Amino acid sequence: MRFCAIVVAAGRGLRFGRPKQLIEVAGRPLIAWSLATFGGMEELEDLVIATEPEHLERMASIAAEYAPRLSTVVVRGGATRQESARAALAAVPERCAAAFIHDGARPLVLASDIRTAMAATAPGAGALIATPVIDTIKVVEPGTTRVTQTLERGALWAAQTPQFGTVADLRRGHEVARASGFEATDDAMLLERISVRVVVIPARGENFKVTLPGDRDRAEALLRERAAPVESAVARA
Repeated sequence: MRFCAIVVAAGRGLRFGRPKQLIEVAGRPLIAWSLATFGGMEELEDLVIATEPEHLERMASIAAEYAPRLSTVVVRGGATRQESARAALAAVPERCAAAFIHDGARPLVLASDIRTAMAATAPGAGALIATPVIDTIKVVEPGTTRVTQTLERGALWAAQTPQFGTVADLRRGHEVARASGFEATDDAMLLERISVRVVVIPARGENFKVTLPGDRDRAEALLRERAAPVESAVARA
């Protein structure tokens, strides 16, 4: 199937203190790192970015610089992440049978993990990148600090992005949610609700979301570490 990459980058960055999409990380705008990864994948030819109205032109410029090979559409995002993803899905070209949706604030995603998840995607079957939970998770009574339950961590995975599905399944999941007023925390949840079989693809590298200022520094260190062997090889050549 032909895939379209979707990047949702319409947040206001309230926890970070300012919009994160365009902050500089290791010499590039934050979103540019994942766009460059997608642009380097020969399997991909199409890209849709959902962002804030004031960033439409800037996002198009960043995509042209860091993923010039991809045919890119930039659309206005919605008031919520779910609305932004739905708007992006509506702009996916007809030639694409499948898509994956990625958070613009996750710059460390690996192309190899994306390829593994693409291979697991089919009509009625979706996938997401995830990591096993290593902490013990407590359920706390809302509005209090009282623990009511301890979850079995062996069955728990922390969901990341990208999240994958056919365009038809993703659009149907979003439309069913919109019609019922359901707000999900990720796209895989919407696929689950319409009985699409979703599998986890274990992340083979760091793929955290830049949420707080300290996350930016951590991401910069890791990105520079990844780039070091490449720069060394170029220097030797």
